[in-house]
Amino acid sequence: MDAKTTYGNVIQELERHISGNKDILKLMFIALVADGHALLEGVPGVAKTTMTKALASAIDAEFKRVQCTSDLDISDIIGTTFMDEQRNVKLKKGPVFTNILLADELNRAPVKTMSGFLEVLEERRVTIGGEDLSLPKPFIAFATQNPLTIEGTTPIPKVLADRFLMRISVGYPTESGEEEMIRIKEREENIDFKKVISKDEILALQQQAKSVKLPDDIVQFITKMVEATREDIHVVMGGSPRSDIAFMNAGKAKALIEGRNEVNKEDILFLAKPILSHRLVVRSTGGIGVNGVIDGIIATLS
Repeated sequence: MDAKTTYGNVIQELERHISGNKDILKLMFIALVADGHALLEGVPGVAKTTMTKALASAIDAEFKRVQCTSDLDISDIIGTTFMDEQRNVKLKKGPVFTNILLADELNRAPVKTMSGFLEVLEERRVTIGGEDLSLPKPFIAFATQNPLTIEGTTPIPKVLADRFLMRISVGYPTESGEEEMIRIKEREENIDFKKVISKDEILALQQQAKSVKLPDDIVQFITKMVEATREDIHVVMGGSPRSDIAFMNAGKAKALIEGRNEVNKEDILFLAKPILSHRLVVRSTGGIGVNGVIDGIIATLS
């Protein structure tokens, strides 16, 4: 399978339904190929949910959505056991048993429920009624979250955020992008999604990505960047070793869909904010912000 052609076909299909978000869609596809989960953060109404549903619609795989609310329980996500009329214990699987899961507005869920996602995201398995159950392959979770300035939101625990391969910032569209969005919506009833890639092809791309080369100088560049987050005076908590692995996996996926068999420095720079921004804790008195810290590190290392 030619990964670059496959990626091009997916993006071509998505752009029939989504306007002005090519880099965001690219990052989401990289997460799929890298076999990692992704957070999409932005104010309400900027198409976070729409983009996830569009990507899922272009893939011949099972898709389920969970709308997170303040009373959401972990059993609403993973499932539960119950007793039927014959007093037999039955298992009711939750929406997590799918290929692509959308957890909409994750940071509106109770912290206890968010923490319950840890096993799901990291182990790709759940425990229900004392029974360990593996999730289907592939299993990728996309979670949307609103900025913490929005009423009713709760910060996602860092131990949970670290399980996401990347955080993708979704901002307002450009004027031209907004105009195109209106035209797409106008003709949307006449546009059906085409299934341009199967779940087996996703699994094949994930295997291909593992064979992409990671040169020694790129390994050194990654470790220097992550180490710099721990030494920056504005940072309370720097990137964990999981950040290095995220750079490796996402970098290989990006190189693969661009038709290359080797990760380069530009791949790492492109991925720096998505991979580091949700893992760092920055001093509130610094006035720089997490993206400013990452920009400064990039400027120093480049």
